[in-house]
Amino acid sequence: MPDAIRAAFIPADAITPDRDIAHGHFAPGDRIVVIKGVDDGILWGDAMTVVTPSWHTPTNEDGWRLRNPDGGARSFVTGHPRYLVHLSTRCPDCLIYQRALQDYLVPRFTDSKPVDVGWYSITELNQLVHVADGRAGSR
Repeated sequence: MPDAIRAAFIPADAITPDRDIAHGHFAPGDRIVVIKGVDDGILWGDAMTVVTPSWHTPTNEDGWRLRNPDGGARSFVTGHPRYLVHLSTRCPDCLIYQRALQDYLVPRFTDSKPVDVGWYSITELNQLVHVADGRAGSR
């Protein structure tokens, strides 16, 4: 999402850290999104393709190597399965998670401008990390 502003107040994420999703829920070739914010009442994020299993260093758990076609120098990042939402299928687990984020975030950001809630960053090792997983072994 271009031109998204960073939220002045970053709401605590009470949903993603407790999401229990198996590594095997995703597979190479799956199209996914990492939800990063709200734009005019709609969730938005970075759409990517699952490439291959990869160790997620910030959590010390199995993750997925992801290809972001708009990622530039960071076209490939590794993310934890609990950050991912299917775009290529409408599976119940991902729909429930997406709806929970929608119910939580949309009422907090009612402006029509895109807002990045600031829950994700990328480490120097190209690891996508959620604020709750900021330290290795913190989960």
